[in-house]
Amino acid sequence: MEDVAAVYGRSLFEAAQDKGELDEVREQLGEISDAIAGDHDLQVFFFSPSLTSEQQKVGLHKAVTDANELVGNFLELLIDNHRMSSLFKIREELDTLADAENQLLPVQIVSAVELDEKTVKQVGDQIAEQTGQQVEMSTAVDPDVLGGLVVRVGNTVLDASIRRRLDHLRKEVARAA
Repeated sequence: MEDVAAVYGRSLFEAAQDKGELDEVREQLGEISDAIAGDHDLQVFFFSPSLTSEQQKVGLHKAVTDANELVGNFLELLIDNHRMSSLFKIREELDTLADAENQLLPVQIVSAVELDEKTVKQVGDQIAEQTGQQVEMSTAVDPDVLGGLVVRVGNTVLDASIRRRLDHLRKEVARAA
């Protein structure tokens, strides 16, 4: 399924980029994907092998109105090729390609308590300066961190949490005993 998603995602990316509609296509595919992910009945309808492509297309046109022509045609293509079950992976692929194109670097900060906007902005600005990329910041609160921060920059994790330090200390003590 990963290969299928990569092929379809790249194809949609290139078509949207050629038409200058990448942001709109990405946003609409994301909204549709989120709607299907959040509704069990829509999942059953679009992923069911017992329904014909025509039945699914009729349902698609009822559920999705005013969509970008490229998005509508793409969804019909997925239905015709029985690939709607790959929609979520295709969306991930499209997002990855679009982020790379826009030099958008996803950064997530996990802390034990909610961080103020100034601190988040400072961390984001430093990472943007060091990488030369535009940063897309997100934050999460995880009490298990105990203190400090866990920062995910793209696929790299920088763990400066007290939890990691305690785990490291515990292993050192266990080795010494």
